[in-house]
Amino acid sequence: MDNDPATAPSSAPAPPSVVAQLLATEHWSLLATRGTMWSEVMSRITILLTVLTGSLVILGLVAQAGGFGAMFQVLAIGLAGAGLILGTLTSVRVFLASDEDAGLILAMNRLRAAYAELAPGIEDQFLTSTRSDEAGLMQTYSLGVRRHPLVHVVGSTNFFVGTVNTLVAGALAALISATMDAATGVVVLVGVLAAVAYFTLFLYAAFRSFGARRRALPPPDAPERSAGARLSKR
Repeated sequence: MDNDPATAPSSAPAPPSVVAQLLATEHWSLLATRGTMWSEVMSRITILLTVLTGSLVILGLVAQAGGFGAMFQVLAIGLAGAGLILGTLTSVRVFLASDEDAGLILAMNRLRAAYAELAPGIEDQFLTSTRSDEAGLMQTYSLGVRRHPLVHVVGSTNFFVGTVNTLVAGALAALISATMDAATGVVVLVGVLAAVAYFTLFLYAAFRSFGARRRALPPPDAPERSAGARLSKR
């Protein structure tokens, strides 16, 4: 084993300028990852909405050509089913992206905490948070504005996709019941019940997904471990 001091790795701490450069590099890497991820998610949502819009156009043309007969009903059920499958898959991807986005936000919060250690007092200039708890996560998401979590959830991309899928699920169930010559009231009731059932399942999946991330966060009163302490444990 080579014990030459000239070739042995140095245990001296890196200069603050080098640490700041490494932290900035990691920060830009996280930002690029976040931008690429949401670009891919928005592309999927655009494809989903394009498919649903195209399905409505096709049904309109078929109805003009042959009325609302058996061909129309079969085609409507098929297109609605395909749209629901694509929408559910898109919703799963948005779930994963939202969870990954929360992880990226927390990682950047930790980097800002390291910046604050290098330059004490600079955290007063940050609009976003330096903490790794739920309050720090929401502060970064809302850019320092006090906002109820429910507003954040309802205005999210995930909730939008889930709502679109709920409407398609209700329409699909109503179409299927209509082909069985059910009364109008029964068709409406079946569609509403199917939409409620799908939306309930969506909310449960959201609770399970984001609940796991929330349970992994430290409690609000937990002391933040400094970047130097984290490095010393490695």
